[in-house]
Amino acid sequence: MIVGVPKEIKPQENRVAITPAGVDALVRAGHKVLIEKGAGEGSGIFDEDYEKVGAEIMPSAESVWENSEMIVKVKEPLPSEYKYFKEGQVIFTYLHLAPEPELTKALMESKVVAIAYETVQKDDGSLPLLTPMSEVAGRLAIQEGAAFLEKFRGGKGVLLSGVPGVPPASIVIVGAGTVGTNALKRAIGMGARVTILDINVNKLRYLDDIYQGHIETLYSNRFNLLNAISKADLVIGAVLIPGAKAPKLVTEEMVKAMEPGSVIVDVAIDQGGCVETIDHPTTHAEPVFVKYGVIHYAVSNMPGAVPRTSTFALTNATLPYALELANKGWKKAIIENKALARGVNVLNGKITYKAVAEAHNLPYHPLEEVLTEI
Repeated sequence: MIVGVPKEIKPQENRVAITPAGVDALVRAGHKVLIEKGAGEGSGIFDEDYEKVGAEIMPSAESVWENSEMIVKVKEPLPSEYKYFKEGQVIFTYLHLAPEPELTKALMESKVVAIAYETVQKDDGSLPLLTPMSEVAGRLAIQEGAAFLEKFRGGKGVLLSGVPGVPPASIVIVGAGTVGTNALKRAIGMGARVTILDINVNKLRYLDDIYQGHIETLYSNRFNLLNAISKADLVIGAVLIPGAKAPKLVTEEMVKAMEPGSVIVDVAIDQGGCVETIDHPTTHAEPVFVKYGVIHYAVSNMPGAVPRTSTFALTNATLPYALELANKGWKKAIIENKALARGVNVLNGKITYKAVAEAHNLPYHPLEEVLTEI
């Protein structure tokens, strides 16, 4: 199979979808790898590093897309890339289609095979290709939140750890999944006082046991959220429903109750966001805006801030699946691998992931049904 890796074009996105080790594995398995010139530079990987292990460096994005049977990316294709889509081509990347009607339409019209990292799901419910970036984003959320609490950045001037005689900052984490638990690790490590909310009592019980009472766990409902958020210096939105739009759990009323200079980091923004007062994603160049005196951080590609770490963490997870798609062909691979099959969001012009269909009020077609038509 011919595998193509274009350069990421989302603003301030410096990750790349493959490392030299990944190229080496694909080439040794008999495949051809085309990489756009300069694609890895943001992650400290240079064209000669790829060429040494057998990749062919291409002069443009167009030449990569045009000559590849499978495109492997990091972030969702942007409008300028839609023109490259061609029928039967596999696009393997983060798609986050629930809040992206135009991208969904473009994928349907072109009849590509659209496989989303974020919905590849094992039988135990785990999300192996989302997990590494959720780990990075959760840890970054505390780091970024701490920075914007500084007075010269517009924050209330609070140090997360406090000092002897002065209490630590209060952090509220909404959601105890991978993002939330990684934010929790960093927050505790920095000496903050942390409250974490979720509707899964077993998760809360586990965290309470692990941290031996050093955190506060709360069942997530409107009353508890309002009470906790109103006292918070920093709120981390870490809610996820795989493939679907994030529910707006942090309401406008809750944000209004926060003190001026407090900070909200909505890690769920790439799925539409879980904070009602955030109606658009921000960028690394302009990461925040202020509403009701509260600083809102809503960067949709947070791991792009630490691209070298993120690139290697992501490709460690994606390479086995990319190899399976290349070795077996996409159809045989998804038939034999249930986790990979759940990653198929659009196939033959039809939406095969229920949450995406519901988000856009479009017909849902079970994958098994669509496969019989091909």
